[in-house]
Amino acid sequence: MNYNPKRTRFRKQHRGRMKGISYRGNRICFGKYALQALEPTWITSRQIEAGRRSMTRYARRGGKIWVRIFPDKPVTVRSTETRMGSGKGSPEYWVSVVKPGRILYEMSGVSESVAREAISIAASKMPIRTQFVRNV
Repeated sequence: MNYNPKRTRFRKQHRGRMKGISYRGNRICFGKYALQALEPTWITSRQIEAGRRSMTRYARRGGKIWVRIFPDKPVTVRSTETRMGSGKGSPEYWVSVVKPGRILYEMSGVSESVAREAISIAASKMPIRTQFVRNV
């Protein structure tokens, strides 16, 4: 899957800072089991896709998976050995801003043991500490 926005209003964005906890997307909505972030970070589109692939491979044909984050922030990179000045670099890749409490993936239609293992494999692909959450 291609995790890039079809179009954006502006080509480049400020970096910003990740303060506080997530107030949106911190509740399980679709599935029965979920992976929740415990630290603030940027998660790249490649990391999101790697986690999704690992979950679907482990769950085989059973179960349904929801990806609850989307990379909509462009990260610019200056070319190497460039002198100071001459503006901001060009957009290289896309990230999703994740704050603590945010649900990253959801899963249903499988047993808890399968979901726990699939989500732990996806968690190993993430650059932060996460936790397995069950819908009560």
